[in-house]
Amino acid sequence: MSYSGYPPYGQAPPQHGGYYQQPPPPQQYGAPPPPPQGQYGYQQPPPGQYGQQPPYGAPPPQSGYGAPPPQSGYGAPPPQSGYGAPPPGQYPPPQHGSYGAPPPPAPPQQYGQQPYGAPQQGYGQPPPQHGYGQPPPQAYAPTYPPTPPSLGYGPPQIIGWNGDADANGLRQAMKGFGTDERALIRILAQKDPLQIHTIRDAYTRLHKRDLIKDVKSEVSGWFETGLVAIIRGPLQHDVHMLYDAMSGLGTKEKVLNDVLLGRSNADINAIKSEYLRTFRRRLEDDVRGDLSMKTERHFMIVLGATRAEDSVPVVKSEIDRDVTEVYNATEAKLGTDEMKVCSIFSTRNDNQIRAIAYEYQQRYARSLEDVIRKEFSGHMEDALLYQLRQGLDKYMHQASLLEDAMAGAGTKDHLLVSRVVRNHWDRNHMANVRGAYEKRYRKNLASRIKGETSGDYERLMLACIGEVI
Repeated sequence: MSYSGYPPYGQAPPQHGGYYQQPPPPQQYGAPPPPPQGQYGYQQPPPGQYGQQPPYGAPPPQSGYGAPPPQSGYGAPPPQSGYGAPPPGQYPPPQHGSYGAPPPPAPPQQYGQQPYGAPQQGYGQPPPQHGYGQPPPQAYAPTYPPTPPSLGYGPPQIIGWNGDADANGLRQAMKGFGTDERALIRILAQKDPLQIHTIRDAYTRLHKRDLIKDVKSEVSGWFETGLVAIIRGPLQHDVHMLYDAMSGLGTKEKVLNDVLLGRSNADINAIKSEYLRTFRRRLEDDVRGDLSMKTERHFMIVLGATRAEDSVPVVKSEIDRDVTEVYNATEAKLGTDEMKVCSIFSTRNDNQIRAIAYEYQQRYARSLEDVIRKEFSGHMEDALLYQLRQGLDKYMHQASLLEDAMAGAGTKDHLLVSRVVRNHWDRNHMANVRGAYEKRYRKNLASRIKGETSGDYERLMLACIGEVI
């Protein structure tokens, strides 16, 4: 079963008027083509009740980390047919503007009249610009609703769920001599961000104590790191990871990539606001202080939160233009216009990036990943590859990031903890990541984690990926 509402790998998003249906994707990262995005053997459990929250495995009431926008409701576009040709007679013929269909006849226009639906330009207003860091003009169309913030990144909410019992259970697990680590895992590992916030508030209200301080005084090591990451919730965890990545000597570039790249505008703005509130410092200033030259400019575009919303459609003419610009900025010239490529990758949504990668392969018989590896290096190369792979298949990409944290000599525990916790907030997402991992690496993610961790740290990571502890 596919992840609810998410278009399969290689399928264009729902369109306004059916402008473009994306063809099948190219082979990526040297592996066989993955299955449709979100279809990695995960089966949705039957609906149930858990207070007023969705059951384990069901999508949360709001979009979780990396979840697609709602597909219905006011302002939502109608769904389109998916990848591949439908059986004869099952679906209506392609509409004008669909990929591969003849273009619609141009409507008659009067002298000086703009095409129907074109952006209006006021008297004395300069023509629209499309420079570095600016999304395509269609991103400003008022008919495309913004991508909602991920669960835990929006305004505080009061949910119909009581956290008093769990708050008392946590206190009992840490009270007196010794600590019941399994109780801490059982209570915390499978709660969503809103439930965690409710439990933390209830703990303070009932016991006049700070839950994070109590956990830090009772446990240690990577087990402590994982529990604290969960208790903080996804937004606070992100800002603390960013702060720690830029503190002291050197910069943990992979942490910057994990937290900031491929995020919605709503999430980026929430992260910037929370960073300022928590540390009394502007995130942009700290990033400028730790990065330099064109990589700094790349991340300034990202932090500008000008990415096309997920509801913005894939338009064939704009994809062709982006492909031409990427080619002209890389292979077509001596030297590379790095900022042109960074701008395109940072201001297009995942569906548009997927379409750009496919069209580039079709036109030039080379994958965009190979082009990036040839034309870029260092942190900028890693960042562009991150954005490309996230657009191609977010589940497979997250699976590869988990393997990256465990591969080689020694485990990169700070990355393993943060990546497992970040993925676990959305249980459907985590289930699809597990399926993608098994598809690519031919091994079970739980077994892989067992080989790299131990003790309570191991049990916490396994519980976060959905194992019964």
